[in-house]
Amino acid sequence: MNKKHWLSVLALTSVAGLLLAGCGGGASGSSSSGGGGANAPAQNAASNSTAASGTSKPAVNSNTLVIADGLGDPQSWDPIATFVIAWGEIANNIFDGLVYRGPDLKIQPGLATSWTYKDPKTLEFTLRKGVKFQDGEPFNAEAVKFTFDRLLADKKSPQLSNYTSIQSVQVVDDYHVIFHLKTVDPVLITKLAGYGAMIVPPQYIKEHGDSYFANHPIGTGAYQVVDYKPGESVTLKANPDYWRGAPKIQNIQIKFVPDANTRMSMMQAGTVDIVEDVPPAQAQMVKSDPNFNLDVAGSPTVSEIRFDTSKPYMNNVDVRQAINYAIDKNAIIQKVLNGYGQPVSTFQGAQSFGNDPNLKPYPYDPQKAEQLLQKAGVPKGTTLTLTYDGSDSTFSEVAQAVQEELQQVGLNLKLQPEDTNTFYNQLIPQGKAGDMHEFGWGGWTLDFDNTAELLYSKGQFWNPDFSNPQITALLNQERSTNDQSVRQQAFYKMDQLLQQLAVEVPLYQQDTIWAVRNSIQGWVTPPDERMDLWDLSYSN
Repeated sequence: MNKKHWLSVLALTSVAGLLLAGCGGGASGSSSSGGGGANAPAQNAASNSTAASGTSKPAVNSNTLVIADGLGDPQSWDPIATFVIAWGEIANNIFDGLVYRGPDLKIQPGLATSWTYKDPKTLEFTLRKGVKFQDGEPFNAEAVKFTFDRLLADKKSPQLSNYTSIQSVQVVDDYHVIFHLKTVDPVLITKLAGYGAMIVPPQYIKEHGDSYFANHPIGTGAYQVVDYKPGESVTLKANPDYWRGAPKIQNIQIKFVPDANTRMSMMQAGTVDIVEDVPPAQAQMVKSDPNFNLDVAGSPTVSEIRFDTSKPYMNNVDVRQAINYAIDKNAIIQKVLNGYGQPVSTFQGAQSFGNDPNLKPYPYDPQKAEQLLQKAGVPKGTTLTLTYDGSDSTFSEVAQAVQEELQQVGLNLKLQPEDTNTFYNQLIPQGKAGDMHEFGWGGWTLDFDNTAELLYSKGQFWNPDFSNPQITALLNQERSTNDQSVRQQAFYKMDQLLQQLAVEVPLYQQDTIWAVRNSIQGWVTPPDERMDLWDLSYSN
């Protein structure tokens, strides 16, 4: 199949997805292969003229805001037990950090009202008074110390490597704490705005234990979890004593709906108010719906194909570069994402501090790819595997495109979809995700340090094998100073080296696409994918 053929096939696939979503509110299950909406045609399209016409029904439930979430169940609500966007986008409303990063992406006071560096390794925080956890337990300096003592003691936490610069937390009094650092950490303040740094209640955890807390979380945030059905939904209730003011919407239910066609069918049936991760092929359907607004924002999330450099052929830089040349990223952005994305040269978006704007992505050059494969001694017809999240219907189309393009340069690509949880929590960490695998990264600190440490330092959770002494030296250099110009130059050198090493195929920086019912006021499309639900209200 030539390139023109795969583009035509993908166009037909996109149209089919749009039609499936339009045929009715009855997509009762998701396809494990990521194809999307396999059960939808079984429904009677004629019985739902509203859905068939592309116009949604009015909201079914006016008392509860319902969100169809495409990222899935984070598996645990404990801030130190996970490191996925599926957690961050929801738990941002359950917990607070010492600092807060709002929709403008600027750091501002959170549970701390101010902070001061006494010296490069000594950081003092003044804490907000009068704040309580959702069970009534007071927030104070002891809670801050407990939070970080607990994090630093958990050697299996995927969050630990983000905070290893912290030596200890000292309680000065109820509303002052001092962080004593082992090393200079130029990204620490940013990292305190989310994930593992979210403050947790000492007495509640001591009384109930970690396992109970993971399913029944308590924080200081705007909403409290009142019902959690693993794999199905989480229901939140407004915290009337929230320190920023009581939320206007009392109840929010977030349904975990990995299948895109099912989410869109729910929208048309009137059973949801917000749809996260609208497929690019179905954006036009939302645009034409009078009950919903289409909201699009650039995000720090980037997608790539990552090589397992311990595997035969993948341990050869010529082969890795060849695969980079063989894939037409711009065609994928236009034909699969419908233009909702931007090319990237390394595994970070344009918002990331450390991204070199002058570094260009690998051009599409199949002839160069063939030359490099021949140089590396790779026989024509060699089979490689690409493993990916089977619930990700968009990447399923990307994988098909990549399969056809690699076939043009003499490589057979076996596509291997997997269960989401197994894929991210077992196969990738254990080095069992094939020759290459899908990988997405939020870059939530907006600083390349976080990405580089977790993905290019050997032995990290999602990087069991790759290491390079030059990358390590540059990472150590940028981490040893608060001088941003020195750090930037170290990152630029790292960018160039990573591109030469071709550790991965950076595909695109994603746009996030949301469908939001037009009766909802105060919605700001999250630029870092972390929903801020506190200030939402209904227009009526």
